[in-house]
Amino acid sequence: MEVKQKVIIGLSGGVDSSVAAYLLKEQGYDVEALFMINWKDSSVTLRGDCSWEEDILVAKLVAKKLDIPLHVVDSSEDYMKNVADYMFREYKAGRTPNPDVLCNREIKFDVFMKKASEIGADYFATGHYCRKDEIEKEGQTFYRLLAGTDPNKDQSYFLCQLSQNQLKSVLFPIGDILKPKVREIAKTLELASAEKKDSQGICFVGKVDLPTFLQQKLDSRIGEIIEIPASKIPNESELAKSLKDKRSQLKILCSDRRYDSSDGKKVGEHKGAHFYTIGQRKGLDVGGTPEPLFIISTDVEKNLVFVGQGKNHPGLFRNGLFISKENIHWIRPDLELNEESSDNYLVRIRYRQELQNATLFKQKDGLYIVFDDPQRGITSGQFAAWYKKDELLGSGVIT
Repeated sequence: MEVKQKVIIGLSGGVDSSVAAYLLKEQGYDVEALFMINWKDSSVTLRGDCSWEEDILVAKLVAKKLDIPLHVVDSSEDYMKNVADYMFREYKAGRTPNPDVLCNREIKFDVFMKKASEIGADYFATGHYCRKDEIEKEGQTFYRLLAGTDPNKDQSYFLCQLSQNQLKSVLFPIGDILKPKVREIAKTLELASAEKKDSQGICFVGKVDLPTFLQQKLDSRIGEIIEIPASKIPNESELAKSLKDKRSQLKILCSDRRYDSSDGKKVGEHKGAHFYTIGQRKGLDVGGTPEPLFIISTDVEKNLVFVGQGKNHPGLFRNGLFISKENIHWIRPDLELNEESSDNYLVRIRYRQELQNATLFKQKDGLYIVFDDPQRGITSGQFAAWYKKDELLGSGVIT
């Protein structure tokens, strides 16, 4: 008698993981489910957001309907230490982290994997919209992380920090299916998650009022909002052209801009520079300007927030970004750029952003990414991910 391979599916209570579990059973796997409790404090979530108690109820109903065992593990301490505390530290330092990327690297593909191994899984699976395959190269197997077939739901960006070891044992059952089809399957099976809305906000926490969430650990500090006129924004492209040294050109194109209060005029006050991020419009409470104000920079040391008028203010756009060498991560280490080399890639700096043409330059101190077209809202602390066609090759934290 043939022994079935065991797969542990991360069952969140959402429609994607529910259908993923069903498809694994249809493919002949011995399927068990795992529900992880990662956040218990519902006081910071906005009204109407599902709590983990509601999620686990749906997960139990789905597991019963599919006739698969459901394991429950409380990993809230791991989540606080590896994701939430990291978020607080980054915001305090004036950077804008991406908790979903960290959640996948530290929780779903670490704590979850370890628990699945304890249960005796041959594979573990998630409901992410992405794909995986493998190739042989010089006698070695390499696992490829590919974009999901559904262009509107591709979630490969969220997995941009995964390693070859993490990819080796993972399955993505819905990666080649369109979202409407996933909903259709769930409705046909009458799964409890069929009509459940997609999760929003912070991974495992939900949709939150960010300042309220951050005030759990970060204190309010009244500071000035300084408006910077467009005429004060330097033209880095022209400056770079005037320089002969390549390294100097890259530094000009990829460095974060710095402002001072003397560069503009005070237009209001804020409650703490660490509560705000580049590109943000809401929450400033400053009116009376011909065009809406957008945040173009923050200085947490001086507790200043810098703004510019209009969505096309030049302070919102940059030609490139820099990733320090200790923050560069290659999913495909065999394709890593050598020092003093460069190549063309497709790059995105946020989830669901269209891929942008860019050139990556590997230098001794790190990776410089220069875009063909200036990009809006490049933000320190976020992740830049680079692709060749539909394969995600690497990523790094923007300095």
